[in-house]
Amino acid sequence: MTLVYAGICSHAPGITGRADQADPAVRDQFYLALDQMRSDIEASGAQAIVVIAAEHFANFFMNNMPAFAMGMADFYEGPIEDPDWLGIDPFRAPGNRDLSRRLITEVMTTVDLSYAEEWKFDHGVAVPLHFLTPTFELPIIPVNINCQGPPLTPLPRVWAFGEALRRAVDAAPERIAIVGTGGISHWPATPDSGKINHAFDADFLDRWTRNDREALLSYDDAQVCAQAGQGGFEIRTLIAVSAAANGAPGTVHFAAAIPIFAVTCLVADYQLASPPSDASPPSDASPPSDASPPSEGDTP
Repeated sequence: MTLVYAGICSHAPGITGRADQADPAVRDQFYLALDQMRSDIEASGAQAIVVIAAEHFANFFMNNMPAFAMGMADFYEGPIEDPDWLGIDPFRAPGNRDLSRRLITEVMTTVDLSYAEEWKFDHGVAVPLHFLTPTFELPIIPVNINCQGPPLTPLPRVWAFGEALRRAVDAAPERIAIVGTGGISHWPATPDSGKINHAFDADFLDRWTRNDREALLSYDDAQVCAQAGQGGFEIRTLIAVSAAANGAPGTVHFAAAIPIFAVTCLVADYQLASPPSDASPPSDASPPSDASPPSEGDTP
């Protein structure tokens, strides 16, 4: 067993781009929870992070919208958005082409997916990485699930993908962390931006922490859109982590609405069984030498 961490967090662009406008007390508690998540990933001995995110038409468009896509590159650049708007300096994050290829090959035995050798990270990946690996010392393997261009990836297929990813991770000798990023209820780029459905969010997190497959897969897209906005479709990224956690129970470490960030900000993870003691790191697990860290000042 080489899955050593499985968790979820928010990725709203305001988390870094509008940090100065948030209530400092709540914002700083959220940042502390993200920093603890970073510490937990480091303590797990993870040698790579699979980031399951939802694209925002940055790399995938309606002329070719895959249900699932995984990155397979030596490095990834970002952010694709204006750095001043996002509050994140340009960066180059290390990848691991060989590990990506092995994971993709195994996942493809049961789930069809696309892969990309070029990928510019938008805020869906860049914001979490800004907190979870601020010096980019760990290779990143990005995953996109279609949460934006209907017909959306069906939830049962999301679950199948999460299970396939877990199988692929467990077949690899590397110690791997999986982080799902996205929002629960939110209405981005609409007149309702900033609106939050607290009841929907609380109910979803209850299902997520119980890792209740039946309840998590019972959502209907029309219901989600009505109650959680089009941004609520991003629950797919969080549900994929549930499937990968294989029934493990979860804990919410932080969940609070921060209106200027336009979403319930969250940090949660699953209590995985301990990996076997002989799961030692392979000797070639270090990031590629052409990966460079972000410039100084790239943390809040």
